[in-house]
Order: sequence, then structure tokens, then C-alpha cells
Amino acid sequence: MSAPHLPARYDHVGSFLRPQYLLEAREQKARGEITPEQLRKVEDKAITEIVKFQEDVGLKSITDGEFRRTYFHLDFLEQLGGVKVGEAMLAVGADGKEHLVPPAIHVVDKVTHAKQIQLADFNYLKSQVSAGRTPKVSIPSPTMLHFRGGRAGISRTAYPELDPDFYDDVAKAYGDELRSLSAAGCNYVQMDDTNLAYLCDEKMREAARGRGDDPNELAHRYAAFINKVVAQKPAGMLLAMHLCRGNFKSTHAAAGNYEPVAEALLREMNLDAYFMEYDDERSGDFKPLRYLPKGKTVVLGLVTTKFGEMESKDDLKRRIDEAARYAPLEQLALSPQCGFSSTVHGNNIAVEAQRAKLRLVIETAQEVWADA
Repeated sequence: MSAPHLPARYDHVGSFLRPQYLLEAREQKARGEITPEQLRKVEDKAITEIVKFQEDVGLKSITDGEFRRTYFHLDFLEQLGGVKVGEAMLAVGADGKEHLVPPAIHVVDKVTHAKQIQLADFNYLKSQVSAGRTPKVSIPSPTMLHFRGGRAGISRTAYPELDPDFYDDVAKAYGDELRSLSAAGCNYVQMDDTNLAYLCDEKMREAARGRGDDPNELAHRYAAFINKVVAQKPAGMLLAMHLCRGNFKSTHAAAGNYEPVAEALLREMNLDAYFMEYDDERSGDFKPLRYLPKGKTVVLGLVTTKFGEMESKDDLKRRIDEAARYAPLEQLALSPQCGFSSTVHGNNIAVEAQRAKLRLVIETAQEVWADA
């Protein structure tokens, strides 16, 4: 079987719509009306419920819905030693929709694994997951410590040169986190990466040039960076990457075919699996999948999490067939394109649509792959 480590031929990215009572508790905590410990008990209750939701719908990999986070990336990155994260802001764009203004992420000192970041959260998740299911942890990609600010966002005092010290230190911090999770029984980690997908968008590529980076070289540099993390991966752990073009309140931040990064992403990175967004024309065609080597899996994100309209099984099967022209069917799987709530705000989609889309993914995969 070409995808031995994936729990199934169907999967999901990780985040789910937060229940209203959890949102209210977070607001109470922000106002100082309840303690962090009281909020955590509310989060525990919500996570117990979302685990049951995932198991009832038929998923094999189970997350905590990212219910303890405000943002999929900032809550993790700010806990690394040497990293300072600014405030995220919201602004109304030219399209009249509210958009997230990315906060500044600064490396102000040597990057270290100052604490076990996900361990307590994983231990609670694991305690709620039934036998036969696999608890999955999602963390932001280490490339986020470089892409947002480039060289200017990284202290020259701490890192006069980025290569190799900066990349080695970040990889060591990530390796320490992976080892901490592995020791607790975690064998499935997904890194969420917007930056490689952003390098497919000409506007984002131009912005990278403005920061002093060559976007063509950057993709290969990031591949080497990711491989420094993979080299520290504990034995038996599946390490995957999700490629995202933005998912704040059903909006997106980038568009573009994967071609500019495909070789670095699929051929050069030593990852086990890739979750690739392919839910609409923003993602381009499937030709970049021709770079997929044997032994790796691409999870096709064909079902959108941004809107409630349902895709059809026939259309999904047709698109899987198209993808299989460029990569072997046995190296493919199916999932939604992103999470349903990459930030606490959630996408503009109903809970029942969330359930229906997951069932559609599972049923379609079971009909396409005999080993689903």
C-alpha cells in the first residue's frame, strides 16, 4: 500500500467551527471575568464534543478542532523562545469583506524550544479519542518565521547570517517539539504552510522581491529548511504539510498554479504527505503533481470549506481521475481544501454543512479507493 501511514484515504485539515458557548467563554476570559483554568475546562468540554463529532461522521484522524487557539499559527509561534508576535488586526478590503491583516512576526533572539507547546493539549486529545482512531496535531510551518518579514524580521544581533544558524536553531526547536509529542504517543503531525502557496501568486512573489528575496530561490531554500526539521522527526511519525492560500472568514489571500514551487515542494522535501488545495480555479491544474515521487501521498483538497454549497460526487470523481493522469491513484487521497475555522472567527458555513462535506469526502473516497 503506497500510503501506509495515513489513517485512511480520506482526511481533513484540522480546524472546526467553534461552538457559541466557547466563543463566549473566550470573551469572558479576555474581560477578566473567568480564569485561564476556567476557560480550559470549557475548552475541554468543547473538544470532547468535537472529537465525538469527528468519530460519528466517520473520520479516522482526529484533531481537537484547534479549539484552544485564536489563530492557527500565532498561538504556537509566540511560544517559541526568541520569537515576538505582534497584534493581528482586521480591516475591510476593497471587496467589502473583512480581511485579516497579518501581524508582524519578529525573531528577536536565538530561537529555542522554551517549553513543551502542544504536549498538554495532545494528552487531553489522546484521552478522548477512541481506539482505532489516530489523534493528529497541527502546527504552523517553520517557514513562517522567515517569509513574513524576510531578513529584516530576524535580529542581526542574534543571527548575523541566516544560514546555517537560524535554520538550524529553528529546526532544533521544532525537532524538540516533535520529540516531546512522540514520547507522549503522537505519530501524526501536520505543518500548516501558507508561504509556499503564496509563492505561487505573482503579487506575493513581488512582495518577496521587495524584501530582498528571490522567490524562485526561496522555494528551494524552504525545501532545505523543512528537510532540517524532517531530519529530526522521530521514528514512526507521519509528517505532513498543508498548503494554504488563506482561509480567514471564507476569504483568501493568494491565487496561482503550484508550478513555481512544485519541484521543491514534492520532489525535494522529504515529507510523507501533502494536503494541497484544489477546490477552485485559484489552484490551477494538476500538472504540478507530476513531480510526486514514489512513497509520498498527495491529499487532494477538492471540497471547499469556504462556502456551504455542496460539491457532487461525480465532479469529485472526475477531478480525481484528472489528478491521476499526473500522479498514481494509489498515491492520492481526498479531503476538504482547508479547515473550517483557521481562526477563532470561523468560515461562513453552517455546522450541518461542515458535517455534510465531511461525509461527502468519506463516501467519495470509499467509492474511489478499495483500501479507503
